[in-house]
Amino acid sequence: MPVLERRPAGAELSSLAGHEYGVLGPLLDDPSLSEVMVNGIDQVWVERDGKLMQSEIAFPSEEELLRVIREIASFVGRRIDEDSPMLDARLPDGSRVNAIIPPLAIDGPSLTIRKFSHDPYTVEDLIRFGTLTAEAAGFLQACVAARLNILVAGGTGSGKTTTLNVLSSFIADGERIVTIEDAAELQLRQRHKVRLESRPARIDGSGRVAIRDLVVNALRMRPDRIIIGECRSGEALDMLQAMNTGHDGSLTTIHANTPRDTLARLETLVLMSGVDLPQRAIREQIASAIHVIVQQSRLRDGSRRITNITEILGREGDTITLQDVFLFEEQGMDGQGRIVGRLAPTGIRPSAMAKIYSRKVPLNPALAALYPDRKAPDFTVGVRR
Repeated sequence: MPVLERRPAGAELSSLAGHEYGVLGPLLDDPSLSEVMVNGIDQVWVERDGKLMQSEIAFPSEEELLRVIREIASFVGRRIDEDSPMLDARLPDGSRVNAIIPPLAIDGPSLTIRKFSHDPYTVEDLIRFGTLTAEAAGFLQACVAARLNILVAGGTGSGKTTTLNVLSSFIADGERIVTIEDAAELQLRQRHKVRLESRPARIDGSGRVAIRDLVVNALRMRPDRIIIGECRSGEALDMLQAMNTGHDGSLTTIHANTPRDTLARLETLVLMSGVDLPQRAIREQIASAIHVIVQQSRLRDGSRRITNITEILGREGDTITLQDVFLFEEQGMDGQGRIVGRLAPTGIRPSAMAKIYSRKVPLNPALAALYPDRKAPDFTVGVRR
């Protein structure tokens, strides 16, 4: 088992909020770590470069771990105790924190901090990491510019939010963007944006503002684009209806392991809205609202890759038809145990290219060479470089 070495004594404590985080300070200060997970006083794990490793750091007592958890809760204006033993909140620097304590946590308090990146990844970073290729990046950029509705799917920790952040960077600066999240993680650079964040219920059960409430409100805010951090409940129906009623170019993420699973998951979420819709009607909504599914996966070597870029073409009977545009091709392992592979085009021309060319979307040279304009006499006229 890989072990993370202890940092030298005297290392600066975390400046997340200017508060004391005890023995976690050095881990929170370490920019190479993306997540800190405390399973118990002597079970502190971290994630670095997509791989989990156990730290040598330990809390002196369970009381000290509880103190740190309560300190965090207090700073964000929340409480955690036996009556309210769970905490899900965002720290002032954007880091996401989750804590759960006894009696729900049988083996003692547990704390998870997903650290906020102050220097978010760009599309060039993802290309360099091998997450996607220049051709695939060009296609996704053109899809965003052409106002196609895109769903980023993947498992927990697969990099969905990072990919969503990169996709949102392709939106023109002059468009009005409304983002809706449980905990604000997106880092949009555009000037014309409004960020909305849901709110959990108070101890007495009052005051809860759900993602669905914010989606309904966002429709009244004259948005050019709506970006939902994650669809996980009945707000999926409101999102689909918004996409089908003029709010093109919307983006969101969903938990699913394959593009086909994504459709099934989306159906389930729509049913959670409480609206009694027949399956056929739900599938009609999905087929007409979603244009592209970007499938994100965390591979066995810890790397995060886009494994599918898939179009939704429509329906054949009661089945939604899909077409893979790019697929990840695994080619083996290198000497360091890392997976070698490439997100390669399937050879099928995307149906989205007709809309992309009709809207005169500027294309990068790699994409223009891969999918020339069929209406141009020499297959290149009309491509703006």
